[in-house]
Amino acid sequence: MIGRRAGAALVAGLCLLPALGTAQPSPPPAIPGLLHRAALGRTYDAILNADFHLVRTELSPVCSDTRAWCDVMDAVSVWWQIALDPEARTHDERFTRAVERAIGAAEDWTAAEPARAEAWFARGAAYGARAQWHVAREQRLAAARDGKRIRSALERAVALDPDLDDARFGIGMYRYYADVAPAALRMFRWLLLLPGGEREAGLREMHEAHEHGDIIRGEAAYQLHLIYLWYENRSADALTLIRELQQRHPRNPLFVLIEARILDVYFHDPAASGDVLRSLIARADAADVNESALALRRAQTMLSALRARAPR
Repeated sequence: MIGRRAGAALVAGLCLLPALGTAQPSPPPAIPGLLHRAALGRTYDAILNADFHLVRTELSPVCSDTRAWCDVMDAVSVWWQIALDPEARTHDERFTRAVERAIGAAEDWTAAEPARAEAWFARGAAYGARAQWHVAREQRLAAARDGKRIRSALERAVALDPDLDDARFGIGMYRYYADVAPAALRMFRWLLLLPGGEREAGLREMHEAHEHGDIIRGEAAYQLHLIYLWYENRSADALTLIRELQQRHPRNPLFVLIEARILDVYFHDPAASGDVLRSLIARADAADVNESALALRRAQTMLSALRARAPR
């Protein structure tokens, strides 16, 4: 173990190295941009439309060049299958395998090409998928650890490519939640030596990603709707975002189920909520939505709960 004086001497010596003429290697020039921007956007749209069977097709031009993105999008796809029915554990084991594979591939990519902004963006996205799963499973310390990794990776991506709006979204999420999180959760930030948050700056960055992002526009809308409901007291804006997601991704029943819940819980309008659920049941019966069996079961369960609460 290095003593205090020896450590100070070592630091001083290291600081003198440039003055002594030691050659310092020049960092490689930054490599901005996304190699397959359009294909990645189509893949994310397929995921958000619950067209999970199309993900591999949309990814085919990406996988041939960039294996990491192939693995990351596979993990994201499984995560959104979990989000359709978060109480079930059907996909947890498959997600764990997929996300660990994605993280490993993204870390290998950043090691091989440390100057490529896209590699760091993919790394942040891989950790982002795992962080959401940790939150869903109430693994808060693990989620906080991943939050640190996400911020580090995405800040590196933006440093290499300041125009990478999609990467700014994750940084904005971190800044927002680090500021507004309850005191009990801020303990994790202190334990992990995480930087503090900035609520307004975080919101602004997430809004910009929602407006200008190429890949995660839909993800930004989904995350912003949660923030509006949980922290900002903006339920009308949350409902607008969810209806926007329905228009852009009409075959995903999750966004319809969320609308029904918002109308019931935040607008105290069980009649309107029931209308939305009955419409979804009819669409599920007609196979007009993806994952129709799951949609039918969840909509019927929610409708039964509304009826049980109705005055006699």
